[in-house]
Amino acid sequence: MAQINEQIVREVVTEILAQLEREGAATAPATKEIAPPPGNGDYAVTELILREIGPAKQGTAPDEVVIGLAPAFGDKLSKRTITGIPHAAVLRELMAGIEEEGLKARVIRVWHTSDVAFIGKRAAELSGSGISIAIQSRGTTLIHQRDLQPLQNIELFPQAPVIDLETYRNIGRNAARYAKGDSPPPVAQINDQMARPRYQAVAAVYHIRESSFIKREKPIELEVRFQ
Repeated sequence: MAQINEQIVREVVTEILAQLEREGAATAPATKEIAPPPGNGDYAVTELILREIGPAKQGTAPDEVVIGLAPAFGDKLSKRTITGIPHAAVLRELMAGIEEEGLKARVIRVWHTSDVAFIGKRAAELSGSGISIAIQSRGTTLIHQRDLQPLQNIELFPQAPVIDLETYRNIGRNAARYAKGDSPPPVAQINDQMARPRYQAVAAVYHIRESSFIKREKPIELEVRFQ
């Protein structure tokens, strides 16, 4: 039975990969709780330009929050989350939330892992404030803190299909508030019981594809531009 299940999984993954290649983005049916993604014209930014500017250094500024990107975020795969939101729009909202609180966002790429917890931990270690945000290509994100264990975190947002741009902005705000020493209430989240079964196969493909870009290299500093 295990062999049959594995074969089925492989067939499903193969079909989804083919669909991603055809469409250039992962899509899935909308539910009542999950609004369909708007078209390109409904986003303030849709294009993201990331330029590597050297190894990520240990931050010393207490007013910075480091955003750690997974290996494929922003310039590989579909450049969109699991529900089709452009990575450019997601990153812009995270940065805007941080900036609204009077802090600075610094963006790095973590190469050695695709696990959002370990990305967050490494980014927090490099953050001058000790606070970080980590995000995967599919949209899963969290807020991390330097002195926590990798699998601990301050706030976790595991259901990428229900995270919208307003939520990403609020995540940026809360991360900045933690960096300032505040104790804000957690960002409100939608809990959709159908999100997992509807998106599980596509989420698995995102993780497999993301993991294929892992490299045994140290984090890299990124210059960010939007279009």
